[in-house]
Amino acid sequence: MVYGRWTISGGMITIAIGLLGLLYLLVVGALGLRPSRPVLPVAWEQPMGLVGLVLFVIGNALGLFYAPAERFMGETGRILYVHVPAAWLTMVCFLVAATAALGFLFSGKRHWDSVVESACEVGVVEGVLLLILGSIFARPTWGVWWSWDPRLTSSAVMMLSFVGVLLLRGIVRDPDRRATWSAVATILAGVNVPVTYMSVKWWRSLHQIQSETMKGSAIDGSMRWILYFNTFAFLFVSVWFLARRYRLAEARAEAEMPEPLPPAVPRPGVTA
Repeated sequence: MVYGRWTISGGMITIAIGLLGLLYLLVVGALGLRPSRPVLPVAWEQPMGLVGLVLFVIGNALGLFYAPAERFMGETGRILYVHVPAAWLTMVCFLVAATAALGFLFSGKRHWDSVVESACEVGVVEGVLLLILGSIFARPTWGVWWSWDPRLTSSAVMMLSFVGVLLLRGIVRDPDRRATWSAVATILAGVNVPVTYMSVKWWRSLHQIQSETMKGSAIDGSMRWILYFNTFAFLFVSVWFLARRYRLAEARAEAEMPEPLPPAVPRPGVTA
């Protein structure tokens, strides 16, 4: 096999990238737990975002010029190297938002609300990218830009339900009500994630079934490692976006905190 040797080396590189990214997050997390941690020269997410951007450029070049053409879709299949990671990371962001919403309802801690806000916004951006890429992919494959296929419809409903969460957050001004109401709305919107994932199995769909499952992969090794290479690129960039957006949400939450009451001044002649 022409690509056999390169598949092995490419797969090893992809695994190494993923392990290094995980190790970086663990180290950063350990530093964050230390009360006397050293001050990093930059915010911890900045290196991950830079690496993700570099991987994104390399991964797209690999998908466009190095990967073999897909057996049935030909050159059109190259969009899958961006479309599939966008779909995966969209669902990951929405699951993070739903998990954070549960965290807020059970604990009442405000930082969970900041996670909800950041994950919803990043997920919506990637959801829009998912739908745009899907439409571009559908035109040469199915002959139409959009079809009310179960997978496409459920993906659109999923994305729009989280847009609704963001609209709700923009309407409600009281911080406590906004956090509580949007947490409930996020959990309800999160139900769409498993529905979207399983839609190709539950209903008759033009969209292909999952190629990557726990039971194995239907993707050739010469293409699979590039797909995961791009997935790590999307993951690192998404982590960067999530962290930056979380910082903005925390800053707004701090600005919304009411001013502390002035200390009581005893009146002349009045003793405690």
